[in-house]
Formats: sequence, C-alpha cells, structure tokens
Amino acid sequence: MDNKSTMDTMKKTSQHGQWSSRMVFILAATGSAVGLGNIWKFPYIAGENGGGAFVLTYLLCILVIGLPIMMAEIMLGRRGRQSPINTMRILAAESNASALWSWLGWLGVVAGFLILSYYSVIAGWAMAYVVRVASGVFDGATADGVSHIFGEFIADPEKLLAWHSLFMIITMLVVARGVKGLERAAKFLMPALILILILLVGYSMNQGAFQQGVSFLFSADFSKINAAGVLTAMGHAFFTLSLGMGAIMVYGSYLPARVSIGSTTVIIALADTAVALLAGLAIFPIVFANGLTPASGPGLIFQTLPIAFGHMAYGAFFGTLFFLLLVFAAWSSSISLIEPAVAWLVENKKMSRMRACIWAGLLTWLIGIGTVLSFNLAAEVTIFGQTFFDLMDYLTANIMLPLGGLCIALFAGWVMAADTSASELNLPNDYLYKAWRFIVRYVSPVAVLLVFLNVIGLI
Repeated sequence: MDNKSTMDTMKKTSQHGQWSSRMVFILAATGSAVGLGNIWKFPYIAGENGGGAFVLTYLLCILVIGLPIMMAEIMLGRRGRQSPINTMRILAAESNASALWSWLGWLGVVAGFLILSYYSVIAGWAMAYVVRVASGVFDGATADGVSHIFGEFIADPEKLLAWHSLFMIITMLVVARGVKGLERAAKFLMPALILILILLVGYSMNQGAFQQGVSFLFSADFSKINAAGVLTAMGHAFFTLSLGMGAIMVYGSYLPARVSIGSTTVIIALADTAVALLAGLAIFPIVFANGLTPASGPGLIFQTLPIAFGHMAYGAFFGTLFFLLLVFAAWSSSISLIEPAVAWLVENKKMSRMRACIWAGLLTWLIGIGTVLSFNLAAEVTIFGQTFFDLMDYLTANIMLPLGGLCIALFAGWVMAADTSASELNLPNDYLYKAWRFIVRYVSPVAVLLVFLNVIGLI
C-alpha cells in the first residue's frame, strides 16, 4: 500500500462539498441507478425473454459486469474529486498516461446530457399520466380507448413540451442547491419510491394473479432464453446501474475517504436489483390477472397497465401511485444525469451553481424539443433512418455508455497503478482486490465488448 497516496486522498475533498454520511451516498447512488430502466424497461424485457431464466442471467451479469465497473467508477471519482472531465485529466497525469483519457470524462458528461434530453420527455409522460389516472380518465377503458388516449397525447407537441418543461424545472431546482439539494432529494425520493413499490406489491398480492407473477419471474426455464436474451441481460445489467455516463463518478467525488467503496457498491447493486424485482412483482400479477401479455414491449406501462387499473377495485388510487412511482424514479435519476455537466461548468467556467444550472438545463431542454417533435410534427423526419428520439436513444444506450464503461474498466485495470487502486478501494483482504482487478481487466471488458458488438449488429 502507498501510504502517501492514501494520505493525499484523505486530504482531498470536492469543491462542491461531500455527502454527510455513507447512507446518504447509498440513497443518492441508488436513486441514480433506479430509474425508468428498472420500472419501465426491466419488466417488459423480462417478459420478452422468458421471465425467470432471464432474471437469473441478469443477476449473474450484475455480479460479473455491474459490480466491478461500478466500484471502478466510484474509485476514479473519489480519487479525482472533480467533474468527470477534470477527474480523468488529473488521474491520467497521475498515472503518466495520455491526456486523451480526459475524453472519457467528456464522453460520460455528453452521454448524460443527451440521455436527460429525452428522459425528461418520457418522465413528462409519467407526470401527465399521474393526473390522467387520478382524474378517472381510464375508468372502464378498453384497449382501443387507452391506445387512442395515448396516441392523442403524444400527437400534441404543446402538451408534451409543457410536461417536458415542468420536469426539467423540478430537476434543476434540486441540482441548483448542490450536494445539500441532492441529499434532500435522495432522503425523500428513495424511501417514498420504495414505500410506493411495497404498497403496489401488496395490492398485486390481493388483486392480481400473484402466484403466477412469482412463478413467471423466478421459475427458470433456460430453454426460453437464447444468446440474444443473454446479451440483453448483460446490457441491461450494465445500463441499470447508471454506469459510463459520469453520474456515478461525480457522486463518487463527493464520497468521504473513510467510506468503504466495496461494501457500499454491493448495497447499491442489491438495492437497485431489489427495486427491479419488486417492480416485476407489482406489474406481472396485474398483467396476468387481466389477461394481458407480459411481452407487450415498451407499451406495457403506458398502453397496457391503464386498462388493468381502469377495471380494478381502487384502480385509480393505485394507478396514480404507480405513475407517481415512475416520476420519482425518473427524478432521482435525472438529477444525477445533469450533475456532471453542472460540476464542470462551476469548475472550469467559474460560474455560480445557479447560473451553471440555468445554462445546462436550458440546453438540455432545447435538445429535448427534438424528442418532443419526434412523436408528432417531425415523426416523418429521419436521420440515418431514425427519428431524433430513436437516434438519441441508440447513440447513448448502444454506443456511448458501453464505450464509457469499457474505458472505465480499461483505465482502472490497466492504466491506474495497482497500489493506487488498492489503497483507494481498501478491500478487506488481498484476495478480494486480486479478484476485482482480474475481473475489471479481463472479464468485464470482454463482456461489455460483446454487448457493444451485439447492439450495433456485428454479432
């Protein structure tokens, strides 16, 4: 162990402040990881890939890919104590490596920026649905009726823009307050989100086909999953933890030196996974009880579940709770997506935090207008054969994030000195460190590369 480097790290704190406790960091990082991916995406991709076998594969991938790369990203953040761009520049210099590694920071910041631009629009849909479900719009609605309501909603650019604007405003209000704002949001949003989920699971146990839902999620029939399903599980395990977009790195930069990265990462991964499984337990019993199909794709939440809530006892109340859950999940993720860009503006452009938030928020909002128009006025306008929204989604999820994760693993495993990473991680014994280093050097990069090649269609 290099005592000097350990002492240097102990002395360093971020100019933006630091988390008041380990628990607050866990709540904030879990909030970043828990987003629409857990509640909107996980249930339908599990449904499309056979249920239990996919879930087990996903859990294994969390262990092999997610945990080691998350540990690496938190470690890099805490070592650098600045925005991802400045952190990678500092750490590259410390390792006598090329200054080009700072581009890894840029990749994460820009990816988070672009993701938030369309994420905000989808979160706006969830906000609109809170109001719609609560007002009883879906009471007794048929499948055609729900599809018509959804189609009519996304065809109205003014409504989409209004909800997108509102969501961006509430996001920036939290981020403008700095670490204290992030802490307060984490302390409120995560417990509220988990409480709502538990209430919905309780509702599914009483009103839904709960046994069938449990069997679907946890009975593993490996004949139902193929190579494409395995790669989907690998990809989702990676994306669900918010890796490769700078959010976890910048949150790591606010982490006190005394906090164990290893045990904290395990808790975050477990919490993130638990939320995804609870979402499945809340959704699938309702799906099965109402004769709906679990493989309904992305429309499962906005076009399928409202039918179920519209025909159930207390459906309006629990439907409102469900979409409120979606809003909270999106909100806890969105504040982490914009934080790296705001941190960089404060550090490099000497802006006040409020001013940095206004500029970053405004630019994100403007880019988001492209996504708004993708569903109506510009639905026929394509770039490389895709709408603006599809292009943003493909560019970030399929190219930028895997590349970011791959580079994080390569830097932590191959560029950073072993004594530096060992002292920063401070794992309980040398065997655990050697296992982490082996995985992050060989296993994780290969796994991420396979996912990347799959999503771009090369394998």
